[in-house]
Amino acid sequence: MLTHIHPKLPMRDIAVTKVYYIHQLGFKEVADYVDYLILSKDQIELHFFRFNDLDPKENYGQVYLRTNDIDELYQSLISNGVKIHPNGALATKPWQQREFSLLDPDHNLLTFGQAL
Repeated sequence: MLTHIHPKLPMRDIAVTKVYYIHQLGFKEVADYVDYLILSKDQIELHFFRFNDLDPKENYGQVYLRTNDIDELYQSLISNGVKIHPNGALATKPWQQREFSLLDPDHNLLTFGQAL
């Protein structure tokens, strides 16, 4: 009986990851274990592991996050100065989702979506 999923994404610098997710995206710190970070927002948790040799241009870390108010979330991030992925502006997709994407400092792709 599966109940939750907590994606684990690579990070190079825990301080940079905290600043981005906490101050720009509105997450809260759950735990900081020096090489492992847990952050939460609303009903989700993201876990990060230190990967010092990560080349952001070769990082394929991705997570899809569902929301129940995509327009409000998008506007709040824009208002907070969060850069949206150049190919990820808010749009209605053929697969019946309204979604947008952004890249974190380590180039983990975060896609936010809401079913139509």
